[in-house]
Amino acid sequence: MRAALGGLVLTALLLGAAGAAATTVYKYRDSNGVIHLTDRAVKGARKIVFPDRMEEHLERQVRIERRPLGRGEGIWLVNDLYAPVEVELTLEGLVNVERPPDGPVRQLLPPRSRTSMFSLQPANPSRPLSYKSKLRFALGDPHAAPGGQSYPLPWRGGPFSVSQGANGSFSHFTPKSRYAIDVAMPVGTPIVASRAGVVVKTENRQSGRGRDPAGNFVRILHNDGTMGVYLHLSQGSVQVREGQRVTEGALLGRSGNTGNSTGPHLHFVVQRNTGMGLVSIPFRFAETLAGAPEVSADGR
Repeated sequence: MRAALGGLVLTALLLGAAGAAATTVYKYRDSNGVIHLTDRAVKGARKIVFPDRMEEHLERQVRIERRPLGRGEGIWLVNDLYAPVEVELTLEGLVNVERPPDGPVRQLLPPRSRTSMFSLQPANPSRPLSYKSKLRFALGDPHAAPGGQSYPLPWRGGPFSVSQGANGSFSHFTPKSRYAIDVAMPVGTPIVASRAGVVVKTENRQSGRGRDPAGNFVRILHNDGTMGVYLHLSQGSVQVREGQRVTEGALLGRSGNTGNSTGPHLHFVVQRNTGMGLVSIPFRFAETLAGAPEVSADGR
């Protein structure tokens, strides 16, 4: 993965970054003065690490709460999101704790919930207890089973062409985006819900590249536990709110060119939690587009 136009490849690799397994690229200048970016380590190259392209910053909405309880305290987990969340809670460095929990604990938190996890009491009541907590989480129920139905096109107008399909070498090669579809379309094209569901998360304030590589987006939880995500929407165009139930075909917003986007397009992906990890999954559109072999997103 090399190019004389380093900026183009840089954008492509950044689009492909995913999760804790962030994308690493290497930048170097050859003997002709041409700058190269590659995913292979090269002697003398500068290492560049890019974070997740779809980082939704949910830390404030999925969090630990501690409450005084006798001489000790109770630990509660809070999920403010409109979707279930799988969590893994680990307590480390426990001092003066009576009956400490045995290893990490995983649990599924219902949407909009507050769940009691532990009651910690001091082994010696005359001394304080102490510990450190670590919380990992992933959106969605790992036990949900995708329905396997086809998806109506998530826009109005066209016809439009696929600019990158499933397993694309340009950026669709990471767990969160492997089966995503990019469809080139003019800014302002109406984007509609491909399936009914509950709006889990939105972003509507970003202009240009902004702080989030996904740009403005809408995430919808479907009845089978999968989630459809619509990325790179125009600033101020999102028409739905978190917690709102939408029907198939409902207007979500308008296409744009926000975030790490190399041109006006819609990035559409279906994701599910496969066990403490949100990944993209294969899906099929109900209609055929230009670039149809990539649109099927069946992994073949």
